[in-house]
Amino acid sequence: QVQLVESGGGLVQPGGSLRLSCAASGSISLINTLYWYRQAPGKEREFVATISEAGRTNYADSVKGRFTISRVRNRVYLQMNSLKPEDTAVYSCRAETYAKYEYWGQGTQVTVSS
Repeated sequence: QVQLVESGGGLVQPGGSLRLSCAASGSISLINTLYWYRQAPGKEREFVATISEAGRTNYADSVKGRFTISRVRNRVYLQMNSLKPEDTAVYSCRAETYAKYEYWGQGTQVTVSS
């Protein structure tokens, strides 16, 4: 079992920055790939970024050049710069194990508004 807890969300003005954090606990040695997803009101959940255990990263086109995913031990971070109102969403982290099990956190709200 893996437990994930996100933090770092909040209200920020357009053009501002936030850093999200997701802490994993439990069987963290089983984790291969970590992801960030987001879900805006009235929309489906969408992929934001991913990082493998080897450090390979991939991003949604909508966040490339603005967001950076990183991981240190049992934490995965999402540095978000140049935020736009359309980045407003609940951001959740997902862990995928080597056995292809997946675990989700509860999410953290990010609101970009003036």
